[in-house]
Amino acid sequence: QVQLVESGGGLVQAGGSLRLSCAASSRSFSMYPMGWFRQAPGKEREVVAAINWSGANTNYADSVKGRFTISRDNAKNAVYLQMNSLKPEDTAVYYCAASRLRVGVPMTRSEYIYWGQGTQVTVSS
Repeated sequence: QVQLVESGGGLVQAGGSLRLSCAASSRSFSMYPMGWFRQAPGKEREVVAAINWSGANTNYADSVKGRFTISRDNAKNAVYLQMNSLKPEDTAVYYCAASRLRVGVPMTRSEYIYWGQGTQVTVSS
């Protein structure tokens, strides 16, 4: 069982930056690939970025490539999402999640089994 708690959301102007953090409770945190997802009102939850267990491999949705960076610190049981050049369309609730897989950089929602409660990110124009 993995408990995840996100933080760092807030209100920011377009072009600004935010850094989201996700703290994990599990001692086996380093075994899990991790992902960040987001869900805007009236839309499906979508993957934003994912990272493998070691942090060596990452993957991003096309909409955030070049603007967002996912990273992790296994010593601190944490995963981060640095968001730069934010746009109003980035407004959503952001969730971190842990994958059921042990390898790879999963980019499909169904491959994630543990979820945080989410943190709101609002980008004003």
